[in-house]
Amino acid sequence: MLLEITTTHEPAEDLGYLLHKHPGRVQTFPLAFGRAHVYYPECTASRCTAALLVDVDPISLMRGDRNARTLDQYVNDRPYVASSMLSVAIAQVFGTALGGTCKTRPEIAARDIPLIARLSVVPCGGGESLIRRLFEPLGYRVAATPIPLDSTFPQWGESGLFAVSLESTTRLSTLLTHLYVLVPVLDNEKHYWVGDDEVRKLLDHGEGWLASHPERDLIATRYLKYRRSLANEAIRRLREQDGESSEALDAETAEDASEARVERVRNLHEERHATIVSLLEANEATSVVDLGCGEGRLLRELLKRRQFSRIVGLDVSHRALAIAEDRLGLDRLPPTARARIELLHGSLLYRDRRIEDLDAAVLCEVIEHLDAERLATMERVVFEFSRPRLVLVSTPNREYNVMWESLSAGEFRHADHRFEWTREEFRAWADRICRTHAYTCEFTHIGLPAVSPEGHDVGAPTQLGVFRRDQ
Repeated sequence: MLLEITTTHEPAEDLGYLLHKHPGRVQTFPLAFGRAHVYYPECTASRCTAALLVDVDPISLMRGDRNARTLDQYVNDRPYVASSMLSVAIAQVFGTALGGTCKTRPEIAARDIPLIARLSVVPCGGGESLIRRLFEPLGYRVAATPIPLDSTFPQWGESGLFAVSLESTTRLSTLLTHLYVLVPVLDNEKHYWVGDDEVRKLLDHGEGWLASHPERDLIATRYLKYRRSLANEAIRRLREQDGESSEALDAETAEDASEARVERVRNLHEERHATIVSLLEANEATSVVDLGCGEGRLLRELLKRRQFSRIVGLDVSHRALAIAEDRLGLDRLPPTARARIELLHGSLLYRDRRIEDLDAAVLCEVIEHLDAERLATMERVVFEFSRPRLVLVSTPNREYNVMWESLSAGEFRHADHRFEWTREEFRAWADRICRTHAYTCEFTHIGLPAVSPEGHDVGAPTQLGVFRRDQ
């Protein structure tokens, strides 16, 4: 992974003093997971660029991980994309500059100078929008260029990776601090266990800017790897820094805060899962795959029912699967229960024989996270190759969005949604699936139907298609 920092401050060679790295030679520093190299591609009085190249050894990275069991933990994109490993390298290699200290040029360390940071490859599930939402409120001019999966085959679409440039006139220590905190937030996958000490790190490095950041809660949650207790503690302390009284915070429980979200997530999630479990039971399914299982909430409900003798959770996110494994307590289950459940790393965009020959498949609030041009691939994976006799597909009903006061016109319920369908659009998609792959579909809903303030029938918040394979 590569980070380049450029300044046009004159004399630009001062960048070497600020970073405590001599422009005249290449320097190498050992890291727990590889090596970091610092060199200067250009260094003149008018322009100077310092490069931090992090060379990751995946074997060293996995050697101390007791959960390292599969080949894909060694063969992946981790050595190449900006991540928490880059943050560790910044702290260890540029630690003095990160702290804002420069004995030889203290006046420059305390001064705002023109800086450009370039990250060659940044993973970001939230897309360009999230990159801008994180950095633009801090005063950066942001350029984010999507990187295709393969430029030779543009029909394959984008990779979810970006080349990012951040430009601002600010202190070098400020730039490094923002990169240290926000790069792992973009990547959303830390390479080490997150403990209580991470809250202190976040608060220390977020001092003076994070408490008032419009994406404060998202930053804290993703930085702390979705460990809810730690994130709640960090958010509370940040809100105190932002001037909220202790009395107001004490009066608001964590449950109240979660219910303030767009869909009152807990209640609607529970209703979705209850409906899905009931349908699976009624259709006498005994083997089920939850496609896009996330952190395992539906899997937990399935595991409670002895009817389901084989339960499979599949997700593209290693982080989500790790959380699911922890929440389900797989290492603590009795042998008979443990034998019923399996977590798989995989994608809905590739045929996977491991999820074939099952009674039922569930896509609960999943399809709207796929790019529209990739839906056809997912349809073949599920309805042509896996071909279970029962497929349950739930997705938001866009017509109902007018009932959410927190949504503006045309806004989706989640930043990662690529589309949200009306009831007519969902039916048209389902009807095409049935004609193409020999299924029938029964349509139902989850949540109470509503009438808009203008008197229009907007349906229920969630629409559900129950696909049954023709015999």
